[in-house]
Amino acid sequence: MEFLVEFEVEVPAGTPDAEVEQHQRAESAAAAKLAEDGHLTRLWRRPLVGDGTTGIGLYRADSEAELDGLLAALPLADWLHITVTPLEAGPGCAVDRTASRAPGGPAVGRVVEPGADREPAADRLPR
Repeated sequence: MEFLVEFEVEVPAGTPDAEVEQHQRAESAAAAKLAEDGHLTRLWRRPLVGDGTTGIGLYRADSEAELDGLLAALPLADWLHITVTPLEAGPGCAVDRTASRAPGGPAVGRVVEPGADREPAADRLPR
């Protein structure tokens, strides 16, 4: 099954910068592992009005229960507001979701971290 997962990070007031950075590094490592294991297919960041950002991820899991376990294990889980939307293929969709990407196609399993080079505009979500 595929899921669209939206994350909004809310760092508790008074949290030391060093702790925030430690959590962010751990979160990046966890996301890379989820991508390696085939659970995190894509990840985007979208700025919010005011402070902060929202993460939007395309995840794969065998069930919502499995996805819930994956998300609960994230290092930032206690700081996240998460919205999960189960996805289904549209009518006439003949895409094999288990196949690896075609050359030049969208990146599968690539995690975009803060400060990383952005993907070509055609490969990003509209703002």
